[in-house]
Amino acid sequence: QVQLVESGGGLVQAGGSLRLSCAASGRAFSTYGMGWFRQAPGEERERVATITWTGTSTYYADSVKGRFTISRDNAKNTVYLQMNSLNPDDTAVYYCAANKFIVTDTPAYWGQGTQVTVSS
Repeated sequence: QVQLVESGGGLVQAGGSLRLSCAASGRAFSTYGMGWFRQAPGEERERVATITWTGTSTYYADSVKGRFTISRDNAKNTVYLQMNSLNPDDTAVYYCAANKFIVTDTPAYWGQGTQVTVSS
């Protein structure tokens, strides 16, 4: 079992930055792929960024490429999402996810979500 707790969401002006953190509990964090998804009101959940268990491969949605960076610190059992140049379209609930080795569209574990609101 893996428990995930997100933090770092909030309200920010367009052009600003936020860093989301996801702390994982449970064993063998380093063998899990990690990812961030988001869901805006009335929209489907979108895969934003993922990182493999080795940390050597990442994925970004086209909408966030060049602005968001996913990283992991296995010593702290934590994955991060650095979000720069935020715009109102980034407003959503952001969810952390975990899956053995690599995150797919249906990961096994989810956090409770953290709200990110970008004002124009």
